[in-house]
Amino acid sequence: MRVFLTGATGFIGSALIPELIGAGHTVLGLTRSDAGAEALKKAGVDVLYGNTEDHDSLRKGVTDADGVIHLAFNHDFSQFQKNCEDDLKAIEAMGEAMLGTNKPLVMTSGTAIAANVDGKPSAEDSPTASWNMRGASEAATLALAERGLHASIVRLAQIHDPRKQGLVPYLLMTARQKGVSAYIGDGSNRWPAAHVSDTARLYRLALEKSKPGAIYHAVDEEGVTMKAIVEAHARGLKVPVVSIKPEEAEAHFGWLARFAGHDMPSSSAITRRELGWTPTGPGLIADLDAMDYSAE
Repeated sequence: MRVFLTGATGFIGSALIPELIGAGHTVLGLTRSDAGAEALKKAGVDVLYGNTEDHDSLRKGVTDADGVIHLAFNHDFSQFQKNCEDDLKAIEAMGEAMLGTNKPLVMTSGTAIAANVDGKPSAEDSPTASWNMRGASEAATLALAERGLHASIVRLAQIHDPRKQGLVPYLLMTARQKGVSAYIGDGSNRWPAAHVSDTARLYRLALEKSKPGAIYHAVDEEGVTMKAIVEAHARGLKVPVVSIKPEEAEAHFGWLARFAGHDMPSSSAITRRELGWTPTGPGLIADLDAMDYSAE
């Protein structure tokens, strides 16, 4: 099918394009820049100029495609609420334009949106954590599914390769700035993770095989401890590892403090069973150990 892809030039989008093309699909990629357009053309992608706040470009994209994968999200966490509101509006604009068709829409969220109970990994069918503002985008997607749209959701863990790893680079940036690699308390809180190649394959499977209203988790490792993550950074940077008290977290990590001490393991058992998804990529710590720490 012809797939309209937002976030086409991003980290996951760049891995998803060859996955889709290799499976026989064609791709229409959204970009706002000439540099992005050139990169997409080199990857064998048709180009649509626009952005997720330009709803006319989104409506054109979904009209000109057989299916849609929505990856784009502004990760400037200083304006997280606005970014979530913009994402909601983009999903509503695309969804309204797709109603009455059989076109699949795969929306993107995060595993942190699923609540953990008694320290157990969250699941695809877990309740939604009330504090996470991206919940409105999920609710809108599920509402569209109830109205007949073939809409599903992929929740991302810490998606990684040796260059990028979700929120983990912000921990690395803090370690560079502070001269120590820090965890909170005993560092036993966990973050789930999956390799970017496995994640790209999951998006393709969701596009091809999803059920309307389904939620899928891009999770290979259910929970990598914060202590293991910062120890890998310490090895790479050759700085000390330290434990800080919870009350010191905000001063040390800034906005990242909410996540740095959060225990958010997650399962993908339902995803693996329903889509036949089997991750094969390296683990998060292996990719952190393979990083080039000389590059800022």
